[in-house]
Amino acid sequence: MKVDVKTLDGNPVTWREATQPVGSVLRIAPAFVATTTDAALGVETSVTARYMHDEGRYVIRGVANTSTRDDVEINYPTVAKVGMQAIVQSAAPRCIFLTLDDEEDARAEWLSVDQLTTAGRRILPPAVAAEVVKRGGGEARMEVIELLYGSAALAGLPPAKLIQRELGIPHRTASQWIIDARKAGRLEGMNYNAGRPAGG
Repeated sequence: MKVDVKTLDGNPVTWREATQPVGSVLRIAPAFVATTTDAALGVETSVTARYMHDEGRYVIRGVANTSTRDDVEINYPTVAKVGMQAIVQSAAPRCIFLTLDDEEDARAEWLSVDQLTTAGRRILPPAVAAEVVKRGGGEARMEVIELLYGSAALAGLPPAKLIQRELGIPHRTASQWIIDARKAGRLEGMNYNAGRPAGG
């Protein structure tokens, strides 16, 4: 899904808009507007989402649908086919940032999760993932779990599945590492509600 992501003022989202700290390694844009066009449906949809700390994720605060063809009426059956949550899930990785440098350094390079994601849809290089799994529990593992959990949860995606895929570990291990990270205070401001419908 091709999504155009802007600030509420209509500017492109860059690391400078990532003013909201979440956890200890992530910074996010506090709000965004994501716009996409479904050519088959004949509808352009703009979704406004804001980060809500109590929810621990981006929450949809507004939706605008516009017909792109004369034969399309904006009515309930048409709008019901628009996957609003899928739009947020596509846009959020472009609004979540982290740095591999010292964040206090004015020259630190901040990258979005979208920029980190490879063509194979992986966030972590395989060598880094293997090292995190091989080493015992420690700071590096906690940082990786925080990064992966936050990347998924903030977008409304299942974090355990992303951790499993990225690290090549069983669901039970991913769940335990999430519990460990939460106990260590690493997942503050990030939540995933498994009961939320994926389609929006």
